[in-house]
Amino acid sequence: MQGMEIAVQAGQMQISADLVERLESAATLMERTLGWLEERQRYLSGEVDKISATVESSKREEELLARLTEVQKELAELQAAAVARTEAEGGFPKALQPLRRTLPSATAEMLSKHGIGESAIDVKALDAAMVGLSLEQRIAVKSELRRAGAMA
Repeated sequence: MQGMEIAVQAGQMQISADLVERLESAATLMERTLGWLEERQRYLSGEVDKISATVESSKREEELLARLTEVQKELAELQAAAVARTEAEGGFPKALQPLRRTLPSATAEMLSKHGIGESAIDVKALDAAMVGLSLEQRIAVKSELRRAGAMA
């Protein structure tokens, strides 16, 4: 009897070992399948992203083309109005008229002390005259001279 029990237990152990081996094999196959499915999902997701990005960019291009057409139309209208106004005034448009040619009194006084007159200003003479000024003051004087049209 005891021999039979041992044989039955050995048979059960063999069945259990076979069952564990088959379960391990099935688990390995399932892991491979899961990996393949995840890879396939990433690929398909990338394709969908590419397609949706293409659709969105083409919509944006259409919007930009429509806006460009509107802006070109507005520009043509403004140019036509400017030409008509210029012809009505009989001269240059205000934006192209010569700038004011007067200097602030402090700038003119500083220049006259150094012998720089009302004619076009020599940049080297101007730099020599402004040696005692700070960098900010030199920049301010030069910008005033440019604004007044006395220096190129």
